[in-house]
Parts: sequence; C-alpha cells; structure tokens
Amino acid sequence: MRIDVYIHDESNSSHELLQLILQKVNSMSANLDDLTAKVAATKTVAQSAVVLLQGLKAKLDAAGTDPAALKALSDSLADTDQQLADAVTANTPAAP
Repeated sequence: MRIDVYIHDESNSSHELLQLILQKVNSMSANLDDLTAKVAATKTVAQSAVVLLQGLKAKLDAAGTDPAALKALSDSLADTDQQLADAVTANTPAAP
C-alpha cells in the first residue's frame, strides 16, 4: 500500500516574494546606473578644472609683469568666472 501526500500552496506567497526581490534588484540597478553617471560627470568636471588651472598658470607665466597683458588676463578671467558661476548655478539641484 502506498500513500502520497501533496501540499499545494495556494497563497502565491513565494511568487509575491520573488516579484518583490526582482523589483528591488531593478531599483538597485537603476540607482547604480545613476551613481555611475554622476561619478563620470564629476571626473569630467575635475579634469576640466585641472586643464583650466594648467592653462591659467601658462597664461600668467606668459604675461610676466606686463601690465597690459595682466589686465587682459584679468578681464578674461572675469568673463570665465561668470560663465563658471552661471554653469554651476544652472546645474546645481535645489536643496531638498
């Protein structure tokens, strides 16, 4: 004589749990993609700042002590300063 017992889980709790896990994984993936993009943007900005500073040093060296050249460099920096300030303001998210 043989007796077989089958238990059926009709609540779908394992299916619901799997769906929840998949949602969390997808959310984590999206967050990782966002973070990766932000890191890349930060690296680009940092590299641009390095180029800017290196160029500034070269221009200062080239201007030497010539008052006209130093004034032209100062005017150029003022323009760049305002452009940089505008760009930072435009791309800075509002405080939460």
